[in-house]
Amino acid sequence: MSTVEKIELEKQGGAVSVNGIAIDEASIREEAELHTDVDDPIAVARQSLAIRELLRQRAVELQLVGDNGDALDDAAVDRLLARDLSVPSATRADCQRYYEGHLARFRRNDIVYASHILFAVTGRVPLALLRHEAEAALGRVLAAPETFEGTAKEVSNCPSAGVGGSLGQLLRGDSVPEFELALFDTPDLGILPRLINTRFGFHIVRIDRRVEGEQLPFEAVEADIARFLGERVMHKAMQQYVSVLASRARIEGVDLGETNGPLVQ
Repeated sequence: MSTVEKIELEKQGGAVSVNGIAIDEASIREEAELHTDVDDPIAVARQSLAIRELLRQRAVELQLVGDNGDALDDAAVDRLLARDLSVPSATRADCQRYYEGHLARFRRNDIVYASHILFAVTGRVPLALLRHEAEAALGRVLAAPETFEGTAKEVSNCPSAGVGGSLGQLLRGDSVPEFELALFDTPDLGILPRLINTRFGFHIVRIDRRVEGEQLPFEAVEADIARFLGERVMHKAMQQYVSVLASRARIEGVDLGETNGPLVQ
């Protein structure tokens, strides 16, 4: 491990252990490679591994897996959650309320003409520095919107830089979900006032034009809404479940007060 990596791990609170079971630094570094799209991959890796160890120990306690030190696989997690969690299903009334409160999400053939400036995530630039550079550029183009195309040509890491950042015509489904939400879930035009964070990096987005499509009827999307609401309830139940397990455990080197690792997504 490099000196920089050792310093970073020390900043995060030293060794991590759950009820005396240590999580080694190599595992933390390996896990961090899976979370390069967040501000602090090391912190998320420490939390994620601590959560998995908590669940593994609970599964051993319930004799759902053997106490042989092996990692907890997805099948074992499913057995554990089936044993310990009871999550209610969304009712039709729940789905109807969600639909009526989020009509903009249930449309067809909406078209957005957009442009962006991408600050791409790479292994060469620390994520915090990349975000700082993107926020500084956002501030400049918000203050002088006429500089957007020139800034895109100068600093954007997307092939669209050659045409001033233009992405042309976009439909729902053409981009990753977090980018799509920024494009379609508001009526805004012009440069959006905040960065859009995706797996690819940080985006400064300008909405150039909107063409309205048509509203989908509730019946056409009810099943999708029920599935989404079920996943949301499960996420909340998982957060609470992990918090209960953590309150009973002796945990060192990581704070699980805000449990948000991949196992509770």
